[in-house]
Amino acid sequence: MGRTLTLCSSHRLPRHRRDVIVKLKSGRRKKMEKYQIWSRIALAAFAFALLFLSASADDVVVLSEDNFEKEVGQDRGALVEFYAPWCGHCKKLAPEYEKLGSSFKKAKSILIGKVDCDEHKSLCSKYGVSGYPTIQWFPKGTLEPRKYEGPRTAESLAEFVNTEGGTNVKIATAPSNVVVLTPENFNEIVLDESKDVLVEFYAPWCGHCKSLAPTYEKVATAFRLEEDVVIANLDADKYRDLAEKYDVSGFPTLKFFPKSNKAGEDYGGGRDLDDFVAFINEKSGASRDAKGQLTSQAGIVESLDVLVKELVAASDEEKKSTLTRMEEEVEKLKGSASRYGKIYLKAAKNYMEKGSDYAKNEIQRLQRILDKSISPAKADELTLKKNILSTYA
Repeated sequence: MGRTLTLCSSHRLPRHRRDVIVKLKSGRRKKMEKYQIWSRIALAAFAFALLFLSASADDVVVLSEDNFEKEVGQDRGALVEFYAPWCGHCKKLAPEYEKLGSSFKKAKSILIGKVDCDEHKSLCSKYGVSGYPTIQWFPKGTLEPRKYEGPRTAESLAEFVNTEGGTNVKIATAPSNVVVLTPENFNEIVLDESKDVLVEFYAPWCGHCKSLAPTYEKVATAFRLEEDVVIANLDADKYRDLAEKYDVSGFPTLKFFPKSNKAGEDYGGGRDLDDFVAFINEKSGASRDAKGQLTSQAGIVESLDVLVKELVAASDEEKKSTLTRMEEEVEKLKGSASRYGKIYLKAAKNYMEKGSDYAKNEIQRLQRILDKSISPAKADELTLKKNILSTYA
């Protein structure tokens, strides 16, 4: 039969050992309390940081029925965009308007705001909004707006707000890819017979020129890696003699100076980005999309494509003679076509050495690299190889 052991007072631990245990427990409690305090502090700091970041993430103030009259018509002037999330023109304006908001965020006398008219229909109706985007200026101390009718660029909007609000805020601008022409460099750049050059003759005060400026910058950006293509402009108001020489009588006037005709040709196409890109591609032989990336046709040489098909279908003995014909054809090519020809030849030799699966495997390898973050120049190089290899696959 088992016994229950009862610990009476005479069997307690010695006092000095009990003191040690009490001290250890007390130390653990203090450490735990400190840990909990610091955890609460860290959590509070993190929450505050999130609140701060969310508040400063958008430099354009979001307005609604609840806060409109608290923010607008008070002690500062306000520029307000009334927009709809699905509106194409609103989406196009968005980056320019955000740039405006960022530039004016430190100007205490100015508010840059926006109202979602899908969500706040009654507010938009109150201010007579019938189309999107509608931009209105509310002077300090009044809810009686004046409609903004100017160009929808950050620079033009800033100029308007500065005039109305008495400020002097400038929009931070990124380096331009448009080549600036002067009488000193005009002939050297525009009349260079190795370049295809598009020139905009503009005047700084011209509204249509200001509207065209962001699109023209995108055109220059799209072709910045094309060594044979130059997108340029000339202040025709400042350099009138040069403008008159090329029969410029209105602004903006666009003239194209291809390698083969340095007298210049009038550009009569559309003024959307896609129109310019299609024109430059057709005239220069480039193959760029609106984002400046090479298309699937970049690097393709029709005469070499024919020989590639023969090479793929040929017997082992016939392949050698086909390769010789390709080498002869490449020697005839000039300019960028000559560079593409060298890629064709290298692909042909690898195809003959490594077998029919070479092209397919190499295309997959190149695509894996292209899917990563790489420089535009490197992306061009790999895209050319991939396009040319596709003729072998």
